Amino acid sequence: MRVFAAALALASSLAAAQAYPSKPVRVILPFAGGTDAVARLLAQKLSPALGQQVLPDPHLGAGGNIAHLAAARAAPDGYTLLMAAPPLVINPNLNPKAGFDPLRDFAPIALLTAIPNVLVVHPKVSAATLAQLIEAARAAPGKLTYGSGGVGSANHLAAELLKSAARIDILHVPYKSATIALTGLLGGEVDIVIVAASSAAPYVKDKRLRALAVLDAKRSSAMPEVPTSAEAGTPLVAVNWYILLAPAGTPRAIVARLNAESVKAMAAPDIRERLAGLGGEPLSGSPEEVAVFLRKEYEQWGRVIREAGIKAE
Repeated sequence: MRVFAAALALASSLAAAQAYPSKPVRVILPFAGGTDAVARLLAQKLSPALGQQVLPDPHLGAGGNIAHLAAARAAPDGYTLLMAAPPLVINPNLNPKAGFDPLRDFAPIALLTAIPNVLVVHPKVSAATLAQLIEAARAAPGKLTYGSGGVGSANHLAAELLKSAARIDILHVPYKSATIALTGLLGGEVDIVIVAASSAAPYVKDKRLRALAVLDAKRSSAMPEVPTSAEAGTPLVAVNWYILLAPAGTPRAIVARLNAESVKAMAAPDIRERLAGLGGEPLSGSPEEVAVFLRKEYEQWGRVIREAGIKAE
């Protein structure tokens, strides 16, 4: 009986995949900026591959949670997807009443790309390397300041990860967004900001800011001359990743097809070139590998939040 039920479920999944899609597919976006850019690159290739329009659908607000909840509650039929970024796993760690579980409420499809963060300082900071910055912070606890996009933002947590790993005390100055924090750094209001390499690159190039380390396992195409944090002596990984998800319960055959088409789309030469302009590169992997990655990110940022005692505002 169990074998029959399993066979019936498989047949149903395959039948659904063969008929899919028969209408446009929505990709819900929690944010503008990089999330929107990556979604539109993906849609450019997925639409002809699937034979139906793939339509980015912004649901902005509440730190991404409006989109997260809309996607989690959507029918698991492959017609509503989510373009997820780090707040998907950060927000429930900040607020247990967020209303969704990033590991249980979604079916991972594909890890599309990741844009590394870079630690940049204002020229008034004398440190020329990450090691020198850490030494200066230890010599004068609480004197150096870092800006972020707000309490619980991805770049706030990246700085807290640095504080924990390097055992330093630097003062947090929250802004309303990472863009405003970067502007604050340019104006000398704070000493340090951790931000997407693509955002900082123009200011590093014209020497208005100094880049000390890329927070990834390898160097960024946006600033290949800047060492990784591991090369600088303090290994840290804090990247802006973009993952395609479906509501939990979406037929496995549909997830498998979307995975194959998404990986192919992001590896296309023109998409690869556009990603390089953002400081990213195409990634790949099975849905199961994406699930492992999501769990690791959820656990890492949860640990940082608990150890730093960060509370949602």
